[in-house]
Amino acid sequence: MKTKEEVFELISGVMHPAINYSLRDLGIVRDLNVDENSVEVIFAFPFPGIPIADALVNSISKPIVSEGMEFKYKIDIMNTEEKDKFMKMEMAGWVG
Repeated sequence: MKTKEEVFELISGVMHPAINYSLRDLGIVRDLNVDENSVEVIFAFPFPGIPIADALVNSISKPIVSEGMEFKYKIDIMNTEEKDKFMKMEMAGWVG
């Protein structure tokens, strides 16, 4: 069984496809819970219905599943502070 810190390390290199930051750094991966051989990732998106939500979830699931762990997730919307941080990082790291 991996620890929470080990799973965070496992997904630390998963980058946003259009912003030069990891999903963790951007706050899109808000938190995760590890229980036995299962990982639940809590995603926070800047607004509802983002078009690449499924792709972002899948990009995080791949390294987790490849380690033989079950992947679960929840989706939430960023609060004002999280969204402000995200928007600043988006502007600074936009690669298109």
